[in-house]
Amino acid sequence: MFVSVPATSANLGPGFDTLGLSINFRNEVTIKPSRFFSVSTRGEGAENPHIRKNILFMNIFNKQFEKIKGRKENFRFEFTNRIPISRGLGSSSAVITAALTASYVASGERYNKRKLLNLALEYEPHPDNITPAVMGGFNVACVEDKKVYSKKRKVPEYLRAVLVIPNKTISTAKSRNVLPDLYRTEEMVYSLSRSSFMTALFMTESWDLLKIASKDMIHQTRRMKQLPELFEVQKTALSNGALMSTLSGSGSTFFTLCYADDAAKIHKVLANKFPKYRVFTKSLDNYGVTSKS
Repeated sequence: MFVSVPATSANLGPGFDTLGLSINFRNEVTIKPSRFFSVSTRGEGAENPHIRKNILFMNIFNKQFEKIKGRKENFRFEFTNRIPISRGLGSSSAVITAALTASYVASGERYNKRKLLNLALEYEPHPDNITPAVMGGFNVACVEDKKVYSKKRKVPEYLRAVLVIPNKTISTAKSRNVLPDLYRTEEMVYSLSRSSFMTALFMTESWDLLKIASKDMIHQTRRMKQLPELFEVQKTALSNGALMSTLSGSGSTFFTLCYADDAAKIHKVLANKFPKYRVFTKSLDNYGVTSKS
C-alpha cells in the first residue's frame, strides 16, 4: 500500500488563506501489514526524533483507522520525505493529507477527495494548503459551516516552479504575529482586487499579467522583513523572466512561476546569487494525493 502527496505553495501573494497551487515535490509512505508497529524515515527531517517517528501522521492515522475499522492494527510505515519542513511548502498539510488517505487505504475502504478535504480541515483550519494537497492544480477555496468549498483549475505542462529555500525557517505561528489586527480599507481593496484578478488569470491561462496580480498589501511584505534577503530573491526572479514571484505560504521559501523555457536561466541566476540557499526547479502537479492498495 502506497500514498504520495505533493508540496504546495499557498497565498500566492494576495490570496491570503485562500489561493494555493500544487507542486510535483512529493512525500511518500509505504504501508505494510506487520505483527509489530514500526516506522522508518528517510529524507527531510530524518535526523529529528519527533519527525523521524512521524508523530503527527501516526496520531491522525490511528484515530481515523480506528474510526473506520472499529479496532487498531499494526503496520510498518516507510516514509520518504522530500518536502522541506517549516519552509512554507505545505509539509504539515502533506502529513495530514497522507495520514487520512493512508487510513482509508490500509482499511480497504474507498474514499473520495472531497471527504478527505473536509476531514483535513479538522487539523488545518486554513484551506489554501490542504486543498491543493488533496486536489492538485491551482485552487481557490473558502470555508463555510466547517466545510471547504473550492474550485480547481489544472495547470499546463509548459509552466515550472523555481523554489528558493533559505537555510532559515519562518514558523507560521510566529509569522502571523507580525500581522496587524487592523488593516486600512485601501490595503484590503488592493489585495482583494489582485486576488480576484489572479484567480481570473489562472482560470483563463493569462500568465503575462501575473506580475500585477501577485502584488499584496496584507501579509507578504510584513513577513519578508523577517528575512530581508527575500526582497532581493523576488527582484532577481522578476528581472530574469519570472511570471510571478511570491512568498510561499508564510515562508521562508520563495516561489517563482515561469515558463519551462525560462526555468533553467532563472534557476542558474538564483543559485549563483544565493549560494547558501537551496534552489529547485519542479513541474506543477495536477493530481494531488494519490494512492495504491
